[in-house]
Amino acid sequence: MSQVFDVAVVVGSLRKESLNRKIANAFVQLAPASLKLEIVEIGDLPLYNEEHDSATPPASYTSFRERIRRADAVLFVTPEYNRSVPGVLKNAIDVGSRPYGKSAWNGKPCAVVSASPGAIGGFGANHHLRQSLVFLNMPVLQQPEAYLGGAGSFFDEAGQLSEKTQPFLQSIVDAFARWIEQNQPR
Repeated sequence: MSQVFDVAVVVGSLRKESLNRKIANAFVQLAPASLKLEIVEIGDLPLYNEEHDSATPPASYTSFRERIRRADAVLFVTPEYNRSVPGVLKNAIDVGSRPYGKSAWNGKPCAVVSASPGAIGGFGANHHLRQSLVFLNMPVLQQPEAYLGGAGSFFDEAGQLSEKTQPFLQSIVDAFARWIEQNQPR
C-alpha cells in the first residue's frame, strides 16, 4: 500500500461561509487517496508575542505548532486583503515559525491557492505569502499557479462546486500530491 500524506490546510479567512473555506472544503473532497487533508483552525491563536514563548506558551500556540509539525505538507488557501495576506494568516505563520530555530513549517512541501470574487484572484496575497514561505524553507508548488478570480461563481445556491470549476481544482490537488511525494525527506 502506498503512503497516505497528512496535509494541514490553513485557510486565511475566519468566516465560516467564506469562499476560501468553501474552496478548502472542495479540495478535501477532491483529494486523491494518497492525501488526507484536514483544515487546521487559526482563529484562536493570540497575536504573536515573543514574551509568550519565554514562559509557558498559550495552549493554542502549542497545539497549533504540534499539528503543523505532524503534517507532511501544508495547503494554504487565502483571500487577499489590501494586496496582501490577511493578518490572521500572517499571525499563524509567525506563531508556527517560533521560537526562532524551531519552526514547525521547516521543509514541508506546500501549495498556495488564492481566491477572490475579483478578477485578479488574490495575486498579491499569493505572492506575499510565497515570500514568507521561501524564508521558512518550504518548497512551494510552482505549477499550476492558482489565482482563482471570480470565485463567487464557483458554487451554486446549495454550496456545491460547479462542474466547470472542478477540473481545475482537481488538477491543482493532483499536482500537489505529486509535489508532496517528490519533496519528502529522504
